[in-house]
Amino acid sequence: MARQRVELTINGRTYSDDVEPRTLLSDFIRHHAGLTGTHVGCEHGVCGCCTVLIDGKASLSCLAFACQVEGQHVETVESLGADQHRLSTLQNSFWEKHGLQCGFCTPGMLMVATELLRENRRPSREEIRDAISGVLCRCTGYQNIVAAIEHAAGAGADVEVAK
Repeated sequence: MARQRVELTINGRTYSDDVEPRTLLSDFIRHHAGLTGTHVGCEHGVCGCCTVLIDGKASLSCLAFACQVEGQHVETVESLGADQHRLSTLQNSFWEKHGLQCGFCTPGMLMVATELLRENRRPSREEIRDAISGVLCRCTGYQNIVAAIEHAAGAGADVEVAK
C-alpha cells in the first residue's frame, strides 16, 4: 500500500512521518509521536479510553485516521500537566478523590473532563455524568470520578479555555 506524508500538531509540537493511509490517529500518537498516555482499549469506539481533544473537542482517536486530522490541533493527556513534574489541578483532583484505580480509562476521563471544564467552569453532577458517559470504567463505579471533577471545578481547574 502506498504511504503518504502526514504532519500533525500534537500538544503544540509538530510530528511528521510517512504512514499508510489507514493509520489510526491513536496509532500515530503512540507509535510515531511516542506519546503513550492515550490508551487503546477496544479499537471500536466503544470504551472511550483513547479520547483526545481535536481542536478542543473530545474525539475517539481509534476511529479517526491520522491523515483526517492533518492541520488540526490534537491534545493528549500528556498536555495536561504544566511539566512532567507537576500534575494539573484536574489530575491532582483525580488523585486526591481516588478517581482512578487501574488507570486504564483515566486518560480518556481526563480529556473529556478537560473539554467539559473549558466549556463550563461549574458543571452540575448531571452534566459531569453526561460528559463522562462515553468513557467506560470497570473499576471505580464512577462516583469518585464525578467527585474528582467536581473538586477540580471548585478549585478553579487550570484548563485553558483555548489552546
